[in-house]
Amino acid sequence: MSDLKKYIKNRKQRDTEFSEEFDLGYDNFKLGVILRQAREQAGLTQEEVAKRMNTKKSAISRIENHAEDIKLSTLERFALAIGINLKLRIAG
Repeated sequence: MSDLKKYIKNRKQRDTEFSEEFDLGYDNFKLGVILRQAREQAGLTQEEVAKRMNTKKSAISRIENHAEDIKLSTLERFALAIGINLKLRIAG
């Protein structure tokens, strides 16, 4: 285990607020990565997706890099623009 992973593990055990915020931030980061990978697998650039969504490339970049406050309707439009189905699952 790396020093960073050890630090995070120990800090999460000691500080519940850090733990909750870290997990939320990581989930948001993962969502952005998933969206970027889906776009790339569709063989599309951010500019192409922006054109399909009638928005700017910078908006697509924000979606992929800062997915912490993304609307469900935006996710649906993004999925449609890259030609995939959006499936939402709530897990406990």
